[in-house]
Amino acid sequence: MQPSTALYHSATLARRAALAAGHARSAPLSAKHSPPAEHSTLLPRTALQAQLQASAGQLVLLHAPAGFGKTTLLHQARAQLKQTGLACAWLNLDRSDNDVARFTLCLEQAANQIGLAAVPNATVFDAALPWQQAAAPFALFLDEFEHVHEPAVLGIVRAIIAQLPPHSRVFIATRNLPQLGLARLRSRGQLLGLNADDLRLTLSETQAFVRMACPQEPSFSTVQELHARTEGWAAALRLACIAMARSSNAEQFVARFSGSERAMAEYLAEEVLQGQSPAMQEFLRTTSILRQLQPAICQVLLPQLDCQAMLSQLQNSALLLSPQTQEEDSWRSHSLLADYLRTQLQAQQPQAFKRLHATASAWFEVHSQAVAAMDHALEAQDHAGALRMLERHVDDFLQQGRMRLLARWLTRIPQAMLAPHPRLHAAAVWATCLSHGPARAETLLRAALQQHPGHPELTAHAAALWPTLRLMQDRNQEALALGRVSLRALPQGTPFITGTLLTTMAHLSYTLQGSTAARALLQTARTHSQQGSRFLHMYTEATEGLLDLQAGRLRQAAARFRLAVDASHAGHSNQLQGNAWAGVFYAYTVYESQQWLRAEQLLNVYLPLAREVGLPDHMVLSYAMRARMAFEQGDVDLAQAVLIELEFLGHRRQIPRVCAAAHLERAHIYLRQGNAHAARQALQQAQQGPTWEREPHERWFAHETEYPALAEIRWQLHFGCPEQALALLGPEIQRAHTQRRERRTLLLQLLRSLALANSQRPTDAAALLGQILPTIAHEGYVRLVLDEGPAMGQWLKRCQQMGTEHRLRLPWASDPLQTATLNRLVQAFGSLPEDPTHNPDSQAVPALEQLTRKELRILTLLAEGYSNSAMAEKLFVSDSTVRTHLRHINRKLGTGSRTQAVAIARKLGLVG
Repeated sequence: MQPSTALYHSATLARRAALAAGHARSAPLSAKHSPPAEHSTLLPRTALQAQLQASAGQLVLLHAPAGFGKTTLLHQARAQLKQTGLACAWLNLDRSDNDVARFTLCLEQAANQIGLAAVPNATVFDAALPWQQAAAPFALFLDEFEHVHEPAVLGIVRAIIAQLPPHSRVFIATRNLPQLGLARLRSRGQLLGLNADDLRLTLSETQAFVRMACPQEPSFSTVQELHARTEGWAAALRLACIAMARSSNAEQFVARFSGSERAMAEYLAEEVLQGQSPAMQEFLRTTSILRQLQPAICQVLLPQLDCQAMLSQLQNSALLLSPQTQEEDSWRSHSLLADYLRTQLQAQQPQAFKRLHATASAWFEVHSQAVAAMDHALEAQDHAGALRMLERHVDDFLQQGRMRLLARWLTRIPQAMLAPHPRLHAAAVWATCLSHGPARAETLLRAALQQHPGHPELTAHAAALWPTLRLMQDRNQEALALGRVSLRALPQGTPFITGTLLTTMAHLSYTLQGSTAARALLQTARTHSQQGSRFLHMYTEATEGLLDLQAGRLRQAAARFRLAVDASHAGHSNQLQGNAWAGVFYAYTVYESQQWLRAEQLLNVYLPLAREVGLPDHMVLSYAMRARMAFEQGDVDLAQAVLIELEFLGHRRQIPRVCAAAHLERAHIYLRQGNAHAARQALQQAQQGPTWEREPHERWFAHETEYPALAEIRWQLHFGCPEQALALLGPEIQRAHTQRRERRTLLLQLLRSLALANSQRPTDAAALLGQILPTIAHEGYVRLVLDEGPAMGQWLKRCQQMGTEHRLRLPWASDPLQTATLNRLVQAFGSLPEDPTHNPDSQAVPALEQLTRKELRILTLLAEGYSNSAMAEKLFVSDSTVRTHLRHINRKLGTGSRTQAVAIARKLGLVG
C-alpha cells in the first residue's frame, strides 16, 4: 500500500504508526516537490541560462549522462524564473512514478503548490487539465525523467506539453531520450534540446568552480589540465575537487588520472572514499542500496553507527549528500557516487549486498510498504521471501486489478521456484493476459496446467481464463462454447474467478446473442464484485456501459464508463491499475460529446495499454479517434500515420479485422477529402478476405458505425447516386432495428435523411430528421453527426434556415432543446460551402485568373484537409504567408471562404 500526503506531513512517530496500521503509500511525496538545496559550490551557468531565456521552446530538454549538471541548470532556471514572478513547480521522479496513479497524485500536488485549480472529481486522465487550463503562465520542472518509461505516464506528459498555455514551459532533465514526440516538437520550433556537449563546463566555468570548491586555488595550468582531463564533466570536476583539497600536491593529483567517464568516476569515487573515515566509508557503501536516506532505515542497516550523526556530518558536504526536502529527514547521495558504490558492493560483497536488501525488505514489510518490501526482496534474490509475501497479497492485488505490478514481480522469480505455487501461476497468467496480451498468457497457462494437472484452484482459474483469452483474441464463438462449459464446472467460493467469467460471458452473450441474456449474467456477476473487487466493479460496469451505448443511451453509458474508470483506482490507495478495458470506451463517449481535450487525456493513458495487450476493438476505436481528431485539426499526415500504425498492429497481432479497420478509416479520410477513386480503392482493400462474414451476426463495438455496407452508403451519397444510397439504406435500417442496435439505427436514419434531401425530397428528409433529432438532443450526440462531414452540415444548415423562415411545419420548431441542438451542430461544423442541392447556381464558375504553382499547391493541400499551420510546415513558409496565398486564391476564384474555394476548384478540375 502507499501513503497519503497528509500522513507524510505529520510527525515521524505518527507516520510510523500509520505505516504499521497499513494506511501508508510509499516514499514521502513532499520530498518529490523540492529541488536539491543550494550550496556554496553552485556554479552559475550564465551562458546556458541566457540560451534558455532566449528560446521560445515549450519544452526544454536536458539530455546527458549522470553528472553533467542537468539538475543544477534546472535549479538555476527555476530560481531565475521565480525572480520574474513566474509560478514554478518541481517534481523529482523515480521508478515508482511509472505507476500512473502515483504520478498523477504527485502531479496534482505540484499543481496545488503553485495554485493551479484542481479538477472536481478528477480521475487519472484529468492529470494534465490543471496545467492545460492554467490562467497564468508557469514552469514545470521534471528531474530524473530517465526513470519514467510507462507509456501512460509519458502520454500524460505529452498531453501537458501539447496543450501548454501561452508563455508556459516544461523543463525535463533525463539520461535517456524520452518518447515524447521530440521530432515533431523540434520541427515546430517548440523544443530546445541541450545534450552533454552543450552542458560541458567551459574553461572559465571550470576555473570558477575550482576557485569556489578548493581552499587553495591551484595554478591556471593545473586548472587547464584538470579541465582537459574531465572534459567539462561537472560531476568529475566536483569529485576531483573533493579529493584534490585533501591532496598535498594538486599538480601531481591532476596528472594521476585520465580515461573514460566511467574510469574517472571510479577513480574519483575511490579518491573521495579515501578521504573519509572508515565509519563514513562503511555508511556510504551500505546505504547506497537505498533510494532515499532516512535515519530510521539507515539505523536498521547499520545498528553499530549513529546514523543521525552520520547524516548530519554528511549534510555539511553538499557535494556528497543532497536534502530531498526542507521539511523531512530525507537525503540522497550523489548519484554518481551512489551508483559506483552500489556496483562495487554488489561485485565485491555479493552476500552483504543481498543481506542488506533483505534487511531493508523486512523493515519495509513491517512498516506495511509492500511494494518497497517486494522490490528489496527481489534485489536480495530472496525469492522465498518474495514468494511468501506474494502468497499473502496476491488475492488482494488481483482483486485490485494491479496486473502490471504482479507481472513485473513474477517475471523476476525463477520459474522453477514458482512450480510449487499454483496460485501464483494463475496470478501470473492473469497479470500477463491483462498487461502483455493473450498470446503470452496462453503459453503460461498451458505450462501451468501441465505442471499442476488437476489442481483445483488452478483449474478454476483456467476455467475463467480460457474464454477470456479467446474473447481477447477475437475468437468469440469458441470463447462462448468454452465459457458455457466453465460455468457448469466452477466451484463455490471463488468470487474473483466467478465474477470475471460471468462478465466475460455477458460480453460474449451480447456480442453473439443480444442484450437480454447479457444483462442477466451481469446482474449475477455484480453480486461477486460487491465483495470488494475493484477489478470486477470496473469490468461489470464497463460491460454494462457497452450495452447502454449499443442501445443508444450515450449519457448513461458515459456515466457507467466513468464509474468503471473510477473503480480502477478507488479506495485509499488511489491506484490506477493500468487496465484499458473501461478507459478506451470512456474515451469514446468523451470524444462523441466533442470534449477532445479530455479524449486526448484518456487516449494518452489507455491507448498504449490497449496496444500492448492487443485488444482488437480497443485498438481500432483508439486509433480511429486519433486519426479523426488529427484530420479535423488539419494534420492529415498524422492521421495517415496513425492508420499506418494501426494496420501494422493488425498484421503483427494477426488480427485481420484490425487491418481491415485501418482501410475503412482511410476510406473515410479520402471521402472527406473528396477523393472518390482513393476512397473506392481503400474500401475494396477493407473488404478483401473473409473478415466481414461474421459482422452481420456479431456485435463488434468498434464497427457499430463503421463497416463496409455503411461505407458503401457513404460513398454513394458523396460520389454516386442518392437513390442507390436509399436502396442500400432500407435493408440496413431494417436489420439494425431488428437486432436492436439503436446507435447504428440512429446513424443510418441520419444518412437516410441526407439521402432524401439529395434526392430532392426535402419534406420527407426534414420529417425523418424530426424523428431522430430528439434522441440526438437528449443523449448529447455530436461526433456521430459531425463525422459525416460538410455534406451533413450543409443539410442541417438548410434545415436550420427552414425553421427560421417557417417554410415548412418542422417537428423541432417548437422544442427549444431540439432547436438549440440543431443550432449548436451547425455552428460546430464551422464554415460550410453553399449547398449545391439547394441552390445549384450558387457556385457558377467565375472567370478564372491564372493561379501560381504555389497557390495550386496550397489549394491541393486545402482540399486534402490540411490546416494553415500544417500547410506552412509542409511548404516551409510562415502561417502569414499561407494566409496571403489563401487571400489571393479567394480573389482569383471569386470565393469568400476556403470551403467555397475548394468547391470551385473541384468543379474546375484543379484538385482531385
